[in-house]
Amino acid sequence: MKMSNGQMGRRVLGFAVAATVLAAAGAAFAAGGTLGQPSPWEVTLQPSGSPVMDNITWFHNFLLWIITAITVFVAILLAIVAVKFNARANPVPSKTTHNTLIEVVWTIVPVLILVGIAVPSFRLLFQQLDIPKADLTIKATGKQWYWTYSYPDNGKFEFDSLLVADKQPRLLAVDNEVVVPVNKVIRVQTTGADVIHSFAVPAFGIKIDSVPGRLNETWFKATKEGMYYGQCSELCGKDHAYMPIAIRVVNDQEFTTWVEAAKKKYATNPANSYASIGAAAQ
Repeated sequence: MKMSNGQMGRRVLGFAVAATVLAAAGAAFAAGGTLGQPSPWEVTLQPSGSPVMDNITWFHNFLLWIITAITVFVAILLAIVAVKFNARANPVPSKTTHNTLIEVVWTIVPVLILVGIAVPSFRLLFQQLDIPKADLTIKATGKQWYWTYSYPDNGKFEFDSLLVADKQPRLLAVDNEVVVPVNKVIRVQTTGADVIHSFAVPAFGIKIDSVPGRLNETWFKATKEGMYYGQCSELCGKDHAYMPIAIRVVNDQEFTTWVEAAKKKYATNPANSYASIGAAAQ
């Protein structure tokens, strides 16, 4: 079926409007998502649980509006060209080869758009990479296929965190959760024991490679109590999909109580370590 140029232009414009509506609806839907974990039919970022993620979400929405405006503008130009400059409506085409004003505009405007994107982008990168004075340090070691955590500021104890397959949320629940206090700067130092892993918690806006022989670090400050989940985000082997991260954010008193219990539980029971169990079996 053939369409006239006018019909084609209206269809292109309709697609652009529909894309704008869907993008706005997706952002609104995600705003009411489940804190700390993915939600069914979620099409955008998880709800924020840290100041860094607040800025990531803002920057994402800022770019979404810019991209949508550019898409709609280009679609309108295409529709105008299809309708006004087709062979039937314009049998004698213009032989104009230069237009100084247009050439200046289409050079300057994209530069201004890129500068407008670059400024908040660099500010966000600086916030992510410039680690403030930490209230607590956690070391996360990626192993095939689980995480080992230690708290160097709180005593000589560490524990392994493994997936619990029959527990909810599916593929995210673990036997031993990381516990941190709310509204405190948490420095995460991470490395790999065997291959490259990646420590990522979307609600906190953190994702950093865990590389054997190297200590990388990032940070977060959880602003709300609750459970937050992440996963290894580097393809690290056959059980890559079964290497979750679970962080429980609690108040100061609960954290102090947990630390005292953890010192006894994990320091006096080395058999709790998955690695120790494997060594004993050999």
